[in-house]
Amino acid sequence: MTPDRFFALLLALQTRECLTTADLADQVGVSTRTVVRDLRWLQDAGFPILIRRGRWGGVSLLPGGSLDTARLTPDERDHLALAGLDDAQRDQLGGRSDGRRALDKVTPRGRARPGQSLPLSAVVVTDNRPWFSAQAGGVEPARLVGDLRRGVRLRINYRRAVEAEPTWQVVDPYGLLAKGGRWYLVADKQGSPRLYSLERLADWEPLRVPRRLRPGVTAAQVAAHLTANWENTENLRVAGLLHVTQVDRARRILGTRLTVHPPADGEQMPFTLTCRVLEDVRQLLPFADQAIVTAPAEARAHLRDLAARTLARYSSP
Repeated sequence: MTPDRFFALLLALQTRECLTTADLADQVGVSTRTVVRDLRWLQDAGFPILIRRGRWGGVSLLPGGSLDTARLTPDERDHLALAGLDDAQRDQLGGRSDGRRALDKVTPRGRARPGQSLPLSAVVVTDNRPWFSAQAGGVEPARLVGDLRRGVRLRINYRRAVEAEPTWQVVDPYGLLAKGGRWYLVADKQGSPRLYSLERLADWEPLRVPRRLRPGVTAAQVAAHLTANWENTENLRVAGLLHVTQVDRARRILGTRLTVHPPADGEQMPFTLTCRVLEDVRQLLPFADQAIVTAPAEARAHLRDLAARTLARYSSP
């Protein structure tokens, strides 16, 4: 459990006498299974948490288990409720000082007694930046967050990946998403959910009309829906064989898009790569002769064409 989730859980339990695990999962932004595991950890750590099962059950924080939040300012409480952000991302939001002061005020002081467990914050470090990733550019989230908190429509000047120049459009913003070291604006465009990378946001202006969001839909729900579509797309499934020495490297590069199956022989492991479009098969080029695509035929043909064009570039001195 991350320190942010630790505080978010205890603050949620402190605000209401009894909550279901589903309520806690929705507030903290994780699965019910994760919440149950976190609650067991808190019980083991000595927090007086009562879990009652059944139709009339729920989760309660008994007297003596409340966090001392009396000295926290409203902004500090607000930043404690932001789960999953590391120090760098809090700094990008312009609120690292509030978050750090809040953590300092509620974190237990002093050394652990003999036999006592160390605080979780002493043994867990968070850094959400992806490996070998360049520093993200574009609009700083701290500049945009003020207009988002006003709850108005935005007119944004945004350049899509396939466009050379940005174009103006009107959106109804839900908020910001921090994912994989990048920031995204979560918004509806004409009632349809969209993610806009702040790296490609050239400019924006707030309008004098309230945002018009779909009833009962939250920023977390929209972000989860959109990112799930990224990872679960099955427009094209490419099958092939990968040398066993390249499996770990392939998993680091391709992530959840790659599924490695039990080995067919001693050196080659069957794999499946999920692609959005045929051009994505080029992601296998870094593995050169250590990978071979077996199906579909159009993927094999595209790789042959890419290899021929690469060879042509190196054919002259």
